[in-house]
Amino acid sequence: MGGRLHDVQVVESGFNPHAQSMEMMKKYTPTKIVATGYGRHLAQKHFAGDVITEIKAHAIGARYFFPGCMTVLDVGGQDSKVISLDPSGKVVNFQMNDKCAAGTGRFLEIMAASLGIQLSEFGEEALRGSSDIKVNSMCTVFAESEVISLKNHGVSARDIARAVHLSVVERLIAMLSRTGHGDSVVFTGGVAKNQAMVRLLGEKLGIAVLTPEAPDVVGAVGAALYALDTLDTSA
Repeated sequence: MGGRLHDVQVVESGFNPHAQSMEMMKKYTPTKIVATGYGRHLAQKHFAGDVITEIKAHAIGARYFFPGCMTVLDVGGQDSKVISLDPSGKVVNFQMNDKCAAGTGRFLEIMAASLGIQLSEFGEEALRGSSDIKVNSMCTVFAESEVISLKNHGVSARDIARAVHLSVVERLIAMLSRTGHGDSVVFTGGVAKNQAMVRLLGEKLGIAVLTPEAPDVVGAVGAALYALDTLDTSA
């Protein structure tokens, strides 16, 4: 399995992801399309030839960027997952949090809004924080109340931001401990673009946390590589 990444597009899916996808593909003449993610079955209904799970897509994509990786931590907007691989890259175990926003990008987005901080600046503010205060609740509603209470008691926004990031890191470490991990973890998903998450996770784990150049497209790259590997060249 191999290939070179030629182009990447990332856009908001909007209310009509099918129409958005069709618009994005206008400049391409694909030989085969494989879809993954939450909208994969909708994509297959309209234009994709095949689908694969996010678990498999991220396993393939992570191995493309880091060929020897054995553990993948994917944190996106809606869920977080830990994927364990064998030496050949096959998925042997995984843990997934998809029941609530805790430990996901959506949780961080809501907390940033509560503090009046742009999401793109949230990680930088967290890295400037120094206090050891804690946000104890991982329920989004209760955590937001904690954040507002801390703010009203005069705690700085950057210290609260650090506490929020650490609360997510602790939840992700708990998931990693259930699957086990070696001396490195490949961090994928949009949340891996947050440098506070990467740094704090590495510090707490005491291991290398590796991030691809574009962590938010690792699953898409995995689906593209799967399409390439299963392409019928006999026709």
